[in-house]
Amino acid sequence: MAFHMAFDFTFQRMGTVMEPDPANPDESMGVLNPGIVRDRDGALRAFPRIVGPRNFSRVGCGLVTFDSSGNPTGVQRQGYALEPQPSYERHGETGGCEDPRVVYFPPLDTFLMTYAAWGPSGPRVALAVSRDLETWRRTGRVDFIPDPSPVYSTNFDVYHNKDGIIFPDAVPGPDGRPSLALLHRPVYETAPGTTHDVPPGVDDPMPSIWISYCPLDDLQDGFHGRLRLHHHHCLADPETGWEALRIGGGAPPILTKHGWLFVYHGVSGLLDPLDDSAHREAHPGTPETKRVCYRAGVMLLDTADPRRVLYRTQLPVLEPASHAEAHGTVENVVFPTGLDVRADIGCPNRVDVYYGMADSRIGAATFTLPE
Repeated sequence: MAFHMAFDFTFQRMGTVMEPDPANPDESMGVLNPGIVRDRDGALRAFPRIVGPRNFSRVGCGLVTFDSSGNPTGVQRQGYALEPQPSYERHGETGGCEDPRVVYFPPLDTFLMTYAAWGPSGPRVALAVSRDLETWRRTGRVDFIPDPSPVYSTNFDVYHNKDGIIFPDAVPGPDGRPSLALLHRPVYETAPGTTHDVPPGVDDPMPSIWISYCPLDDLQDGFHGRLRLHHHHCLADPETGWEALRIGGGAPPILTKHGWLFVYHGVSGLLDPLDDSAHREAHPGTPETKRVCYRAGVMLLDTADPRRVLYRTQLPVLEPASHAEAHGTVENVVFPTGLDVRADIGCPNRVDVYYGMADSRIGAATFTLPE
């Protein structure tokens, strides 16, 4: 249970920073949910999800532009970072490299991109790596290794899994070893050809946020094989009404004096009976139709043990309000995927948030870290 301290997170919108180019059919179904990271020269790079006909999703790349006050104004397109190619990213005539999150990982001096690879078995967390943010090398789907003495008796490869997010530095693992940690969101449902449902030991059947670890010692030679994760732990379940359907990761955490600050998303409302993964796999060109609302909240995680939630907002800090957030491919969605600490303009307590708007556009908001 988190401690509910008196923190004030007031988000101020800065407007839309990217929307589809009507002349580009690759963007006909939206530009959304960008990975955000500073490059080695300090420029802010964006990696939006680009969605075209039949829900075919690519990861674009671009440079964020700013006005004289330092507020983001747009994204200069620079092509694509990833397009669906291997079998785990393709399904018939469609495929997906979706919802990237990007971090610079100092222990390995490498940029890491997690994304949802949509293939024949549905979405799975996958990883690509880069030294320069220009050329990306896939390492494959993330491999969740069953723990020898698990608290939860489960095999994550059975479940659809999205919202993979790597911490932007090493953290202490459950065994005390410095580790890479991944936040992710498995969906407990019966997968095709299996009889697996809610994992044994899991109290809440609604999709929740999990954390898994890979010791740095296992990565000394870099990412020359699939990322293998252990010590799986359910970090947080849905708690309040605005999270009733599920919660999931948002943007990669940032380190503050209060702990790891983590912006996440919660979903409430009603899913259409046909709006499920099996329906989407059978009809890959059908856009999602949900009577739901996506909102954003904040957690603080312990630096000594990120499995420990120190604080959690009870009310959303950002929810659909503008026309661009309420109307689009999927209505009533704010979906945060990137944070940028504004030390570049002398404001180390200012944090800009980049988020998807109604699965159609990209918006930006800002807040100040509380004292």
